[in-house]
Amino acid sequence: MAPKRLHLGVALDGAGWHPAAWREPNSRPAELFSAGYWTDLVGTAQRGLLDFVSIEDSLRIPGPSHAPTDDAVDQVRARIDANLIAARVAPVTRQIGLIPTVTVTHTEPFHVSKSIATLDYTSLGRAGWQVRVSGSAEEADHFGRREVHDLTAAEIAEAVASGSFPSRVRDLFEEAVDAVEVVRRLWDSWEDDTEIREVATRRFIDRDKLHYIDFQGRFFSVRGPSITPRPPQGQPVVTALAHGPLVYEFAARGADLVFVTPSREAGPGAILEQVAAAAARVDRVGEPLRVYADIVVFLDTDAATGQQRLARLNEAAGAEFASDAGIFAGGADELAELLIQWSEQGIDGFRLRPGVAVDDLAAIADRLVPALQHRGVFRNGYPGGPLRALLGLPTNVPNRYATA
Repeated sequence: MAPKRLHLGVALDGAGWHPAAWREPNSRPAELFSAGYWTDLVGTAQRGLLDFVSIEDSLRIPGPSHAPTDDAVDQVRARIDANLIAARVAPVTRQIGLIPTVTVTHTEPFHVSKSIATLDYTSLGRAGWQVRVSGSAEEADHFGRREVHDLTAAEIAEAVASGSFPSRVRDLFEEAVDAVEVVRRLWDSWEDDTEIREVATRRFIDRDKLHYIDFQGRFFSVRGPSITPRPPQGQPVVTALAHGPLVYEFAARGADLVFVTPSREAGPGAILEQVAAAAARVDRVGEPLRVYADIVVFLDTDAATGQQRLARLNEAAGAEFASDAGIFAGGADELAELLIQWSEQGIDGFRLRPGVAVDDLAAIADRLVPALQHRGVFRNGYPGGPLRALLGLPTNVPNRYATA
């Protein structure tokens, strides 16, 4: 039997996922907000034949997820818009998928629909979307439209122990479910052949193939239709990062794939069971939810081992690096064996988080990918086609409003 082929992407976050990454010799801190920096990173990922790059973003200053922003100046405390980064690199890349993070809590779904559809056009069918929910008072204060209360330490402890979150947190994810549904309906509000462009009859569109979505929900009332034609993929790839049952359910209700965070010690088995149970609870039908494991990587280079590099970064930061995802520090061959092992346990793909963006992304492309190719579990070229095809998702997505 031929070995199972791996799906492999990377998550890009500024100079890298380690807070001291910007201080490494190759990290180009003066260029973090330049177009050239990002086109170079995505170009490296494309050289490695990776399925996609996802681009991190949020509505708060980068830093620890569940801690208030402090006055530290030894970390990168700024970011630029992920969707605009993707739009910039789209014309200079050819095969690799582009998945920006866009927050729904303070963003209208009409705007999200239009921007991701536009990215799908500029990338010729390579767009995705990582849905993010904003639950902090700090982010809400940027907008002043709604009042959000941070979870107390006691509420967080209770949620971790019981697996049940307060109603205000559940409401945020219910709102996100509706936002994704509105976006998907707006993508379908134009049939594929709505544009007819008949100069002689002065008709640019066939009005009968343009549809109101008439969405009425608890959080949104959206009539539609979109002002952007249906994206080239029909439905760009929708993704979500999830750490527990509530968010697994959210992903199962609206996403094509979910990024999960198994620990090195426990492995993915328990999480795969939880995701499957969440999909059953929400009665997911059709295509199964694809499960991708996130791993933060510090790979061996010619200059130092991954362990040495991580130790140096920790010393520079003055603290040991911690992450929601498993942490790998070592050689490409060892990581290749880990990926194969987890794939055999049921993981559909992997999203690697480079500890230092420039160094570790290059090591992924030039060391890890050849190690996987040598084992016969990774392709030797791009097959062509849209991102959905690259990820093994159906490419002929029916339009829910299409007339017979």
